[in-house]
Amino acid sequence: MIKIGGQFSGVGAFDYALDRLGIDYLNIYQAEWDKYARQSYLANHKEPKYYVKDVQETPIQEITEKEGRLDLMMFSPPCQAFSLAGKRKGKADKRGVLFFNSLEFIQVNNPRYFIFENVKGLLSDDNGNTFQEWVNYLGGKSVNGAPVLFEYENSVPYHLYYKVLNSKKHGVPQNRERIFLVGIRDDIDNDFSFPKEEHLKLRLKDVLEDQVDEKYFLSDKLIECFVNHEKTQKEKGRGFKFNVSDGNKVGSAVTTKAGNRSDDNFIKIKSNTLKGYDIATENDSINFAVPNSETRRGRVGKGVAQTLDTQCNQGVIIDDTNLGFSKEPIIYDRFSPTLRSERFGLKTFSKDFRIRKLTPLECFRLQDFPDSHVKKCVDAGLSNSSLYKQAGNSITVRVLELIIRKLKL
Repeated sequence: MIKIGGQFSGVGAFDYALDRLGIDYLNIYQAEWDKYARQSYLANHKEPKYYVKDVQETPIQEITEKEGRLDLMMFSPPCQAFSLAGKRKGKADKRGVLFFNSLEFIQVNNPRYFIFENVKGLLSDDNGNTFQEWVNYLGGKSVNGAPVLFEYENSVPYHLYYKVLNSKKHGVPQNRERIFLVGIRDDIDNDFSFPKEEHLKLRLKDVLEDQVDEKYFLSDKLIECFVNHEKTQKEKGRGFKFNVSDGNKVGSAVTTKAGNRSDDNFIKIKSNTLKGYDIATENDSINFAVPNSETRRGRVGKGVAQTLDTQCNQGVIIDDTNLGFSKEPIIYDRFSPTLRSERFGLKTFSKDFRIRKLTPLECFRLQDFPDSHVKKCVDAGLSNSSLYKQAGNSITVRVLELIIRKLKL
């Protein structure tokens, strides 16, 4: 049985990765500030021997004296200070210096292995100086296989490996890039390599719920903010009509070139590109954060989810024709009203799409959590807003699983 610990442990992605690998472990220590994340953690995992709220109040010496060196530690310091979506204050943000609490734990306890995770923006914070400082402190012996000739003052004697990993390249349909740093103590065999990329078999549609509450569907007002309007929907040799909805229904574009074809079903989403839009179709994701932005680009995820954030500003386009709604809706073309769907015996040339927000269950599926996690959280009284935040802050379980599998525990 190995002894584990972690700081900024969130809702337990680390625990799930170990469980999935069948590793028998004793959870010695975890630290998490957010009370709702703690509530979710305890609803799904056994309480650690030391469960600390404030990492700055961690009894490192006591843990070391009573429990000895831990075998594996997981650290995920708050990413907001380095995130491209945030204000990028770096070390000027008090959350940006919590790294040094993690460093102190390693200096005192000397675990066999450690894993750090953070946003890709850490690499460019302060022109790369912040990340280089992390590397200098954590890789006292070698960095990505290259020996350290002049050891940094107060660095720890570890062999450090780091790489940006994307969840969608490791079996999970979410475009989520994160930097991982793996440390191996100098007296341990340091033969390590990051997991190889694999073909993505799952798509966003594979994690969607069959039936969701009406409250998740976007309003027309919000849709209008990021959908291209008729006057912008022109391409060489093609004319477009765009169906605006009644009751949150969004019709697809209909082309005139080569006739009206049933497979010409898409929506143009405003984007700061040369064309001024991105094409989105059924089962694509759309990021609707800052909906009125004229400079935003990359809103559309082709068959995969984009990076989950803490508010789930992300929707998915779904075909409405098979949802089983009893009310027969009317879709209003900008030029003339038309009734929806072949199932009413009417000849139409486009599907009817709706755009809805991802559900908390879908967000956790996109982080490779088991469905039971969300059920237990809901039973414990956690709100949707808390669950969205927790999913956005978490680590993709599959990625952690693949990294831990490479360690000789």
